[in-house]
Amino acid sequence: MIEFKDVKKVYPNGTVALDGVNLKIADGEFVFIVGESGAGKTTLMKLLLREEKVTGGTLSVRCEKQNGNRRSFVEYNLQKLSNFKVPFYRRELGVVFQDFRLFPNKTVFENVAFAMQVVGESNRVIKRRVPALLNIVNLTEKFNCYPSQLSGGEQQRVALARALANNPQIIIADEPTGNIDPRMSLEIMNLLVKIHKRGKTVIVVTHEKDLVDYFKQRVVKISDGKVVSDGVGGMFG
Repeated sequence: MIEFKDVKKVYPNGTVALDGVNLKIADGEFVFIVGESGAGKTTLMKLLLREEKVTGGTLSVRCEKQNGNRRSFVEYNLQKLSNFKVPFYRRELGVVFQDFRLFPNKTVFENVAFAMQVVGESNRVIKRRVPALLNIVNLTEKFNCYPSQLSGGEQQRVALARALANNPQIIIADEPTGNIDPRMSLEIMNLLVKIHKRGKTVIVVTHEKDLVDYFKQRVVKISDGKVVSDGVGGMFG
């Protein structure tokens, strides 16, 4: 569960980026976040990634932990979260950016494996899990390729596999189709829907009206730092 309660964000120069945002995203939901440039979408994501802190209100994220047959929950209060704990919180998230952010000198396999290496995963698990992730995003035959040998859509699929590497509960995709052609955009969105059906919470920030209208998911529109509409499909305009 992600919950924004009366969240306000004011930057040091006085710009009010978010002004009293109230928003709940339940576990396992698929949500589009839409709005014009400067509406507050980017700030919303920065707060959720804990790149910025809220100025007022509260922002909390509750994540489920599975240990065998036992389920437990950990709740993060992001405005009170210490800098020391931020990296641990971010492990609960898988993030996909518009510009891919792949390592140019690493292969597809190595790019995905790196996300697991930095959290101390064993080589045995990495060797088993990375091929499974590449299969999910239909890149099994590209595991030895470098990013420069891939199309934009293929690079974004690598980024998506990397976002899934540590089995996060929440996937955040920030303009994931911004640098790829329309056909590849549809493919990336279909993969995100596929991942959502595996029980993940998926949040997609986008400006692409056609994709939003096509997929008929929950759409939250932000304007001037406020949530101005929240519904299913067709709410972009």
